[in-house]
Amino acid sequence: MAVIHISEADAARDFAGLMARVRAGAEVVIEDGTLAVAVVRAVVPPRRTIAECIALLPEDSTAVIDEDFARDVQEAVELHREPLTPPVWD
Repeated sequence: MAVIHISEADAARDFAGLMARVRAGAEVVIEDGTLAVAVVRAVVPPRRTIAECIALLPEDSTAVIDEDFARDVQEAVELHREPLTPPVWD
């Protein structure tokens, strides 16, 4: 991942360009002279391990981890792509 250092003035002047670079995978360090003021980078989506998912199952769950488990998990993910907790601004 590329790290780009820019001034506050340049960040303000071309914020859309800055965001395009972030979306492309860059990390942008915004500086005031030689002082780093902020770092802008893409958000890493939260992920759960299989162990964490299994721990969330109710005790009386009939879930079985077999050769079809990965397919079942993928199907569930595809059916539920909406955010679980929408941001406040929505």
